[in-house]
Amino acid sequence: MTNPIWVVKVRMFTTRPDDPTAYRNLWHGFSSIWRNEGLAGLYRGTSLALVGVSNGAIQFMAYEEMKRWGFDRKKGQFAKAGKEYTTADDKLSNTAYTMMSGASKIFALASTYPYQVVRSRIQKTWIEEGIRGFYRGLGTNLVRVLPGTCVTFVVYENLAWLLRSTAVRRDRRRELAADEGP
Repeated sequence: MTNPIWVVKVRMFTTRPDDPTAYRNLWHGFSSIWRNEGLAGLYRGTSLALVGVSNGAIQFMAYEEMKRWGFDRKKGQFAKAGKEYTTADDKLSNTAYTMMSGASKIFALASTYPYQVVRSRIQKTWIEEGIRGFYRGLGTNLVRVLPGTCVTFVVYENLAWLLRSTAVRRDRRRELAADEGP
C-alpha cells in the first residue's frame, strides 16, 4: 500500500533539484507519476520492496528474544529469592518494554537499512545509465579473476580424478585379496 510513497521518495532523492522534472513535493510526485506512467509507475519496484518487509520480522524476532531473556532473568531472581513466580508476576516493567522495543527497532533497522540504500542506488543507476551501468568494469574484473578460477578448477578436477582412481585401485586390491582367501 505504501509503495507509491517510496517510489516518489527515491525519485526525489535521486533527482537534482535543478532538474526540471524534479518533484516539488510528495503530491507533485504522485500526480506526475500517475499522469506519465499510470498505476504501474506508482507500484514500480514492489517485488524488491517485499524484501524490505523483513525489517518488521527481524524487529519482532529480536523483541521476543529480549522479552524471553527478561522473563528468564525475572524468574531467576524470584527463584534466587525463594519466592513463587505467579501469573501476576508475568509482566515486565513499561521501561523494560520500552527499552526492548527501541533496541529491537535499532537492530532491525541496522540489519535492513543497507538494503534500502542499495535499492535506491540500483534505481538511480538504472535511470542514469541503463543496463550498461550494471556491467561497468566487468572486463577488468574478468581479467583479474579468470586465471585464478581456471587454476582452481583444473587442480580440483585433477585431485578429484586422483582420489577416484586411487579408491578404485584400493577396492580392486581388496577384491583380489578377498578372492585369494587366507
